[in-house]
Amino acid sequence: MSKEIIREVETEYTSGTRWVHWLRFVSIIALSVTGFYIAYVFVSPEISNEPVLFLQAKMRMWHEIFGFLLIAVTLIKIYLFFFDRSRVQKLEIVSFKDVLSLKVWIAQIKYYLFLGEHPKLHGVYNPLQFATYAFFYIVLVLLCLTGLILYVHVYHEGLGGLLYPIMRPFEALFGGLANVRIIHHIGMWVIFLFVPVHVYMVIFNSIKGKEGALDAVVSGLKFKHKKH
Repeated sequence: MSKEIIREVETEYTSGTRWVHWLRFVSIIALSVTGFYIAYVFVSPEISNEPVLFLQAKMRMWHEIFGFLLIAVTLIKIYLFFFDRSRVQKLEIVSFKDVLSLKVWIAQIKYYLFLGEHPKLHGVYNPLQFATYAFFYIVLVLLCLTGLILYVHVYHEGLGGLLYPIMRPFEALFGGLANVRIIHHIGMWVIFLFVPVHVYMVIFNSIKGKEGALDAVVSGLKFKHKKH
């Protein structure tokens, strides 16, 4: 007797999680372009006697705008992870149970190697996903922190003046302003390595699992298979 596969739709990601994801995506793209320009000026406007050639200043402005946007969405995501009481959001924390299970780790790796079925998970993320995302957020926090340290050394009044005494101990912890800049750049290169791998794995899971994993980050919905 053949098995009938029933596809049920359920919520995979809340609207808050999806908004955070795409705002973070836009921020990373903008910060990458403007950050590269600030570090290495690869284009300059045509020479003119008019005092309007402030491309570097404009790049810094947009870098700071999207930098604070990244800080905001990172803080929001951390808040949602720990304090959002919705059923879907709780499944993210529950995913930590699978991280502690060697059996689930082995089954998940076998799934990626086409040697077995996808393991039954307690939460929304498999252990490899959870560990990777945890590392990703550690790097994001490091980028935000080093970015703020660099910011307070340029703007000494307003928010910069308020944050200056707070950032100074972190600056000393990182070994000085030069090291802060290096750490900031290294963190960005880590993100560059993460993004293509992340996109590949999302497409891989979407095709192999046939559960709409790629669509879920837009619609929030994912298919679940039940065999009868």
